[in-house]
Amino acid sequence: MRLAGMAMGKSKKLSWIGACVAGFFLLAWTGCGRADNSGEKHIALVTKALDSEFWQLVKQGAEEEIRRHPGFRLTVQAPQREINIDQQVSILEDLILRKVAALAVVPGGVAEVTPVLEKAQAAGIPVLLVDTDAPWPGKASYVGTDNRLGGKLAGEHMISALKGKGQVAVIRGVIGVATHEERLAGFREALEQAPGLEIVAVQPANSERPLAMSVMENLLTSHPKLAAVFATNDQMALGALEAVAARKMQGKVMMVGFDAGQEAVRAVDAGDLSAVVAQHPYDMGRRAVEEAVKLATGLRVEPRIDTGTTLITRDNARKFLR
Repeated sequence: MRLAGMAMGKSKKLSWIGACVAGFFLLAWTGCGRADNSGEKHIALVTKALDSEFWQLVKQGAEEEIRRHPGFRLTVQAPQREINIDQQVSILEDLILRKVAALAVVPGGVAEVTPVLEKAQAAGIPVLLVDTDAPWPGKASYVGTDNRLGGKLAGEHMISALKGKGQVAVIRGVIGVATHEERLAGFREALEQAPGLEIVAVQPANSERPLAMSVMENLLTSHPKLAAVFATNDQMALGALEAVAARKMQGKVMMVGFDAGQEAVRAVDAGDLSAVVAQHPYDMGRRAVEEAVKLATGLRVEPRIDTGTTLITRDNARKFLR
């Protein structure tokens, strides 16, 4: 009887331990997506890179917003360069394994990134897209610029400045990246209204300043009558501007950029760039985190949040800088 009692007691003790262990793992599994060991809910923002003023402003806006939400913490991660899409995929896969509460993602390549976003959705992690939209039905929202409108504004400005005549070229970002595709599409749409403006070249420079300088040097050689260039981001516009300056051709080739970082806006104010299309990256980062917090707490969000598009010329450059 004593042995039976001891066995029964031991069995109950083992059952109790087993239940505790099972309960611990169940709690860990169900709690990861909502709160970490500190009790905070983990929001992650993954951008294309952090190597330019634009992405740093997105990061600053996000970090400022998270301070308004006690009980939440923010991780901001990115590949080393915008072209390193495989690195972005690895970052996202790691965050899914860590069961973050919500993901805000700037997809570097829609085709490459969509499958991993679907993994996040399957894991119960809400996803919103920032800056770069994609036709993925699983997104909770898009937060960013109307890039097609921005490209159209650039084209309309160029038509007015050139009086509808001349050879123009485009220096664009990574081929296949939606933001640059949309900016180019909007630019082409505007130029359809001016048959006298001929697009003689569209060359990628991967959003990188040194590469854009090299591309611009080649364009100046191959198209000596080139009248204007539209660069689909600031860094490429500034790189192209360096090539123009090296040839001592300032004032002979009109330049329009996109993003409106401080250096680019100062170049507009100085008359070196004719115009730049302004996004609002700080607001983009801020709104991305604001909406991600809502998603992490089970609230609904608007399917599209436009953070604004403005054309900056010499007339309003100083006001924009202030």
